[in-house]
Amino acid sequence: MKVMLVTDLEGVAGVLDFENWCSIDSLYYDKAKKLLTLETNAVIEGFFEGGATEIRVVDGHGYGAIDPELLDERVELQRGAASPVWPFTLDDSFDSIGWVGQHAMSRTPFSHISHTGTFDVFEATVNGIPVGEFGEFAFCAAELGVSVIFAAGEEAFTREAAALAENAVTVAVKRGCNSEEGLDEVTSEVYSRSKLSAIHLSPARAREMLRAGAKRAAEMFRSDPGVFRMPQLKAPYEIITRFRKSEKNPALPAVLYRRHETSFIGAMNAPSTTE
Repeated sequence: MKVMLVTDLEGVAGVLDFENWCSIDSLYYDKAKKLLTLETNAVIEGFFEGGATEIRVVDGHGYGAIDPELLDERVELQRGAASPVWPFTLDDSFDSIGWVGQHAMSRTPFSHISHTGTFDVFEATVNGIPVGEFGEFAFCAAELGVSVIFAAGEEAFTREAAALAENAVTVAVKRGCNSEEGLDEVTSEVYSRSKLSAIHLSPARAREMLRAGAKRAAEMFRSDPGVFRMPQLKAPYEIITRFRKSEKNPALPAVLYRRHETSFIGAMNAPSTTE
């Protein structure tokens, strides 16, 4: 059973905000990387206990957030964008895919540090379905026949994942306290500072739950891979990205479009246009 494990940083228990924890020059960046790597190791342990035989970890945080020296020595680590970018070296040799440390998409009520790619993005949709970073990658996996089996991070993200990926095992390690009320009209800079309150599990408890959840997901896949299902998108594929107003990036267009007649992955890699 070959598994890809996608990581991000904002959805980790104990990671409190973006400015102080998630940027390369943040005061607590090294601590955040350690917390993520230990959560990742817990998931790896669970996957192997559940029957996985090979795991590739994809460091999905833009600045890089996995500490290679702390990472479980049994796995491979991928850093940096592949060419083409999507689907980050995932192919049909993988049986399944999971996420750890993930945050919810932009405009998700009671989420923590929520955004889609960047805080500039107001909303992204594929054929009319709102998607975040998880949804974009999950639909790539579905096109390749790779089962989405596990999704862990902040609670709002786990709800997002469960709504899209049927029977995927989810584990929530913190829950956001801020609604979206009044935030649709704010700039990206204001939005980035508006979703920072959350209630966290202790990192040790979070890792216990992650190991158990990953083990259950792997066991479920080995028992009956067919229980994991994603919605069936119909060609052609149109991805629409709408942006917030930004003080730092005033030249951002209001909307960008990507399209492909036969492939969602092709649409993800397609050049963006304004019409």
